[in-house]
Amino acid sequence: MARTTSQNQNEKNKVGAFFLATLILWFVSVLFEIFFNKRTELLWIVAGACLFQIANWVIRSFVSRDPLFVNTSVSLLHSTIISVSVVSILVNQCLKNGSDGMFEHSQLVGGTWEWAYAALCFSCGYFAYDQLDMLFYRLYSGLIPSILVHHLILLVCFTLALYRNVTINYLILTLVCELHSIFLHVRKVRRMAGIRNAKSTIVRIEWVLNWLTFIFARSLTHILITVKLLADAPKFEKGVELPLALFGMAGMNIINVGLGIDLFNAFEREKSSENSNHHGE
Repeated sequence: MARTTSQNQNEKNKVGAFFLATLILWFVSVLFEIFFNKRTELLWIVAGACLFQIANWVIRSFVSRDPLFVNTSVSLLHSTIISVSVVSILVNQCLKNGSDGMFEHSQLVGGTWEWAYAALCFSCGYFAYDQLDMLFYRLYSGLIPSILVHHLILLVCFTLALYRNVTINYLILTLVCELHSIFLHVRKVRRMAGIRNAKSTIVRIEWVLNWLTFIFARSLTHILITVKLLADAPKFEKGVELPLALFGMAGMNIINVGLGIDLFNAFEREKSSENSNHHGE
């Protein structure tokens, strides 16, 4: 038993070392772009990372020192900020220029909606912060932790797009899924706070919103983006944009399938737990 535990610990250390190394390489590349290539617009990445780290310290100091609670609370903050930002960007674009041509290939690949670049940088900073926080407090499990893989894929895709200033609007559309992430994080915070009555009105509303946003804001949005990429494949110039975009969307869609299964299992567990408590009364 002790030997198995030791082996698992060694594997976790190796996994952590690999993802930490990739994060350091990413950080060095961002600093190089900012200071040597004078890409000051990328400072939004640093601003994002710093803001969420400060939020981490505030929650840890005044609310709870539980690493998972702190991490989830900061993730909820990110999802809320980015959801408001993305919806604002899309509404602003529609009001100023109308929806005609908004989702044309040229706009999605070569254009940049107002504040879209800054929002993408800001979100990129969060994923870097969150990756480091999970590595530091070991908030992951498995030989290939899906959450660390998810963040690595996003950091690679987002950062390359920001460096080349392409597909910014496409990536903003992928962040519509943060509307669903709000309710994922609300559920975790709610359960950690001890609110677990599956028959309460608040919990039922939360589950309805959780499923609706999972279907429409996450799954359907990512499927439509993938279909759009495939339909517009001949319009892409030769380069890494299309392969990288398809690779990123394939990863997101696979992760969404796993997330849907986990969500369904969690929903069933909560219902079963409530039924057991009811029969025990």
